[in-house]
Amino acid sequence: MSTAPAPAVATTPEAARIRVFIDYWNLQLTLNEKEGRITGRDDVRFKVDWRGLPAWLAQKAAEIAKVKNHSFEGAIIYASYNPNTAEGRGFHSWATTWLNRQPGIQVRAFARHPRSLLRCPTCHHEIRNCPRHECGALVTGTVEKGVDTAIATDMIRLAWESSYHIGVLASSDADLVPAAQFLDSKGLKIIQAGFPPSGVHLATSCWASFDMFADRAVYQRQ
Repeated sequence: MSTAPAPAVATTPEAARIRVFIDYWNLQLTLNEKEGRITGRDDVRFKVDWRGLPAWLAQKAAEIAKVKNHSFEGAIIYASYNPNTAEGRGFHSWATTWLNRQPGIQVRAFARHPRSLLRCPTCHHEIRNCPRHECGALVTGTVEKGVDTAIATDMIRLAWESSYHIGVLASSDADLVPAAQFLDSKGLKIIQAGFPPSGVHLATSCWASFDMFADRAVYQRQ
């Protein structure tokens, strides 16, 4: 008695896994600046649809890479905040209790640190106050630390763990060029979502790039 051959099992090609990495303040401040230039205002706060933006970035990357099937593996949003101001604490609360709870979004928040005081180039004494006699205000400020390192580390770590095939990097920061070049040398497609001509060094270090500002109406929150 002959045995009928087993039916062929249809196989579906694996969907390209896409992860999104967003430098929050680099993105938000650049949007504010560019929108301000167009509107002629200096107080613009571009309203981003943070729920929809990550998946749209993944879709845009899939189109550029010409992949037919893709899966959005989530987004990590990196942001800093000043814990010593009410505004900074309010932002931290929003980022960690609302934004971090949106589907597919993970937030990594970093406290900002006091900026080192300026020093006189001649006597090397610290300049603690404004030198204008009519002002004299205390010169203060904070700096963002840890964000660039965290983005680069996560991109390389998740690539090492084979967690994505295509990475979308929403930033114009040139400090991320080495990470993009390293991943490109290993055959990973890193696509920059930027704002040309800003960030040209990062854009040319990535596999591809696209202009986010041109499509801003898609992810602008009304």
